[in-house]
Amino acid sequence: MGGTVIPDALQAPHAPADQPLALKVASVVRYRFFLYAGLLPYFLGAAWAKGVEHQFKAGIFWLGLLGIFLSVVGVEAFNEYFDAKMGTDRVFNPSDDEYIPEWMFNVGVGAFSAAATIGLYLAKDGGWPIVLYTLLGGAAAVWYVGPPIRWVYRGLGELVIGLSYGPWMTLGSLHLHTHRFSFGALFASLVPGLLIMALAVVNNIPDFHQDRLVGKRNLVVRLGRQRGVYVYLALAAAGLLVALLGSMFGAFPSLTAVAAICGAPLWISSAQAAWTTWDTPRQFVPAVKYIVLCYAVSTSVFALAILAGK
Repeated sequence: MGGTVIPDALQAPHAPADQPLALKVASVVRYRFFLYAGLLPYFLGAAWAKGVEHQFKAGIFWLGLLGIFLSVVGVEAFNEYFDAKMGTDRVFNPSDDEYIPEWMFNVGVGAFSAAATIGLYLAKDGGWPIVLYTLLGGAAAVWYVGPPIRWVYRGLGELVIGLSYGPWMTLGSLHLHTHRFSFGALFASLVPGLLIMALAVVNNIPDFHQDRLVGKRNLVVRLGRQRGVYVYLALAAAGLLVALLGSMFGAFPSLTAVAAICGAPLWISSAQAAWTTWDTPRQFVPAVKYIVLCYAVSTSVFALAILAGK
């Protein structure tokens, strides 16, 4: 999801060739996914288990967290590797030599293999639903930009991201502790799911031209940048509305309304920035940053309110 017209708002710089191997890997795996996309929905599922259903298994939680960590390493390694192979980030700067070594592919394969092994081990206790969540998450992660499916090139990237970092991650995390499905948790998972979809859309607005040229059929490419602004704002607003309505009608603890209250000013700031800068990528950075903060703050507060159970 990166680009050269404007750097990803929270992207770490690539490692120079003379850095140690461990630092090279760390610099390519962008921290936004560890903190924002990958971990918060997992925490939400565990918070629901503890705060609503009063069940929590500490050892299982930490092992599952390791699996999520490895999955995110695999996602970022594959995304960077295949984007570099496709030349997505060099469309307008063909002379730029993006440092993505061949061993990055092996890092992704190793990380996904280790994550799958953890998922299968957890399934010994959690049963076949853990296998299902592992397979769904794996299919989304491996083939997001990887061949032969390449979800993002088929116009399904945003949906895959929303499902992965919404229902699948949250419900899978919950099932580790309760071994049950919960419609309430499914409803709650829409908060991070819709907000992360908004983040996926807004991140593609400054990358519109290069994504179109390399064949990525995301929503922004299909609808245009200005309509893309309406889409991401609608998705983010829907995520905040779920938190608010769920609190009002008793589906969630009453404190979850605070998540919508905290996120609303950030949503407004992103909207104000986007209205006037959607066609000027370098000036669009604040719109992206505010919606990232909206996701992080709202989902964190939402999970904490769920955990408190009040």
